[in-house]
Order: sequence, then structure tokens, then C-alpha cells
Amino acid sequence: MYHPYLLIQPEVQQALAEAKPVVALESTIISHGMPYPRNVQTALEVEQVIHDGGAVPATIAILDGKLCVGLNSDQLEKLGKSGHSVWKVSLRDMPYVISQNLMGATTVAATMRIASMAGIRVFVTGGIGGVHRGAEDSMDISADLTEMAQTSVSVVSAGVKSILDIGRTLEYLETLGIPVVTFGQDSFPSFYSSSSGFHSPLRLDSAMEIASMMKAKWEMGLNGSVLVANPVPSEFEVKPEEIEKHILKALDDANQSGIRGKEVTPFLLKTIAENTGGESLDANIALVKNNAVLGAAISKAFSGLRSSPL
Repeated sequence: MYHPYLLIQPEVQQALAEAKPVVALESTIISHGMPYPRNVQTALEVEQVIHDGGAVPATIAILDGKLCVGLNSDQLEKLGKSGHSVWKVSLRDMPYVISQNLMGATTVAATMRIASMAGIRVFVTGGIGGVHRGAEDSMDISADLTEMAQTSVSVVSAGVKSILDIGRTLEYLETLGIPVVTFGQDSFPSFYSSSSGFHSPLRLDSAMEIASMMKAKWEMGLNGSVLVANPVPSEFEVKPEEIEKHILKALDDANQSGIRGKEVTPFLLKTIAENTGGESLDANIALVKNNAVLGAAISKAFSGLRSSPL
């Protein structure tokens, strides 16, 4: 019996009922992460990648007082066109947005929680939030991390967004007991770049190994996420030293403009995309699609392993 606030698209509902692989997708990347119409085009292409990988995509958003799991093309178009007028919904915002019948695009934390409510175990995103630079003064730490500590949905990302403090984020993930595994390499990636300069806590080289780790974790009663870091394809990556220059400039612009809170990340991503002539946006799109390929493979492998209840 599903929660009354959930509205699950028929294709997704059928896949879940038949224990077929389903992959959750966030919606802030549509409303706040990219300009229209490239955002909608990318969303549809990512869903197709997941279909091609043998899984069912479930893009998640809040519409008309419902937690929508799976969106049709008209809903994606509406989110994409509405842009920043759509409420950017993290966990704390969900009751307000639902009760006020607002249109909301879900962040990593909110998407994870809604996916878990629907019974979805794998979630694909671009990069997770984390400990912001200067957090020792601002206390700006993303709710993505605390949500990952308690919600048993694996997150496939290109690592931690490089605009953040990656070292402190890795330390905080360790404190929360969240396994961090990098796919296919020893170096932990940094969103736009395949390497962050930090060694990955764990490494696995196949979707089946990752699925087996998820199964073992949750069957032992260890609640919470597994963070799967999937490096951006080398032909699309932006070199760390180059992107760092643009990050520092964007951070200074944000500070000068008084940008705070949940508006910081969209502002930084937009500014960096403009300052790199679209190179960072190309990398962002490439890494999301790459994550979708891996996420579909993990979901498919995990579905085959679910011989006992979790």
C-alpha cells in the first residue's frame, strides 16, 4: 500500500510491482541546473539512456500536492520552462510545498526520500551536495549528507560537486557511516573532473559488485545510502586547475551579490557555465548520462539479487 501523497506513473508502478529495475531521477537539474530547452532535452535523453539499459526511469517532482514518481513529457516541459520560479525542494521544504500546492523540483535529499517511499533503491544524479567551502564559519552543510545517512537508496553521481569542500565532505560521509565507492578507479572524482586529488575510500569495478555490496549492507540492517562515484568520461572532463579558477571567481561573485542558502549552487553552476563558454555544461550533461548508464546496470543487477526481503 503506497503512501497517499504518492502519485506513481503507471509504467513505474508496474515495474515496482513486478520487482523490475527502476531508477529514480531528480528534477532540480531540470528547473535549476540547466537553461531551457536544453534542460528538457537532457531530461528526456537521460530517461532514454535508462530505458536502453533495461530499467524504468522515474523522474521525481512535486506537482499539485502530490509526490510524483515518474513524469510525462508535458510535466517535464512545464518544469523546464518554469525554471527558477519552481520551488527548489529539500527535505525541510516538502510539507510546505505539498500543503501549499506549489510546484517543486526535488534535490538529492528530497528525491531520495520520495524514492524510498515508493520502494526504489537506485537514484541517479549529477553530483551530490556536501560541506560548502567556508562551512566552518557558515555551517552550510547540505541535507543530502544527513539524508544519505538514514535513507536506504544508493546514489550514483560523478562525486561531490567541485564547488564544495570535497575533503571535508568525504570526512563527513565517513562520520555518518556512508560507504563511498568509486567505479573503476582509485581516485575520487570531482564532478567536472575525473579526479579530485583525493583517494577514494573504496573501489569496485562492476555493477554486480556494487549491487552485491548494497544487498549485504541492507541485509545486515545497516540503513542508509551507498554513494557510488562515477567519473565523468575523459573526453568531456574539465581539468581541475581550470575549473578551480572559475569556481573561485563564481564564489566571489556569489559573495559580492549576497547569494546565500539554497540559491548558491544554482548560481555557481550557471556562472561557471557562462564563464567556461558552455564547456562545464557539456561536461554536466555528459556525466549525468554516464551516471544513468551505470545506474541502470546497478538497478538491473540488484533486481536479480533480491531473492530475500530487505
